[in-house]
Amino acid sequence: MVKLSDVKKNPTNPRVIKDEKFKSLVKSIREFPKMMALRPMVVDENDIVLGGNMRLKALQELGYTEIPEDWIRKASDLTEDEVRRFIIADNIGFGEWDFEMLQAEWDTEELELWGLDMPEPETEEPEKEPADPVADDYEQKFEVVAECESEEDQEKVFDLLTSNGYKCRVLQL
Repeated sequence: MVKLSDVKKNPTNPRVIKDEKFKSLVKSIREFPKMMALRPMVVDENDIVLGGNMRLKALQELGYTEIPEDWIRKASDLTEDEVRRFIIADNIGFGEWDFEMLQAEWDTEELELWGLDMPEPETEEPEKEPADPVADDYEQKFEVVAECESEEDQEKVFDLLTSNGYKCRVLQL
């Protein structure tokens, strides 16, 4: 057994875990502690965590004071550059999930309970009309044509419309 107090959090770890994800991790370790042996924390020669800071935090939250030796793996033969690289590479998720396969083959509620955020199923959207490139090149305008009996009536309509803020022009047909 290893005293958990001997394992030290890495003060330069750039990875954080938010409330709900942390609760999921704590729950996962509580319900499936064998996972810790399958994916142990990695520490350097000084027992500083290189990979597994959040698991260490979750174990502390669960009240562990000692853990089995196979929950920790020593990586004391790494160079300083390899240590820095490992800290980042251990937390990068390579690849992507095949969500269609997951939805077809797995219980999505169970996956979410285990901490995997499943996307909402996509709904079919109606096809949109393609944009008219010609229509996009000009500003749309609206016209009102008023036929007047005389030039005098035309002036009255013009004055009325322009005094109300409308842009007008006079045409003679």
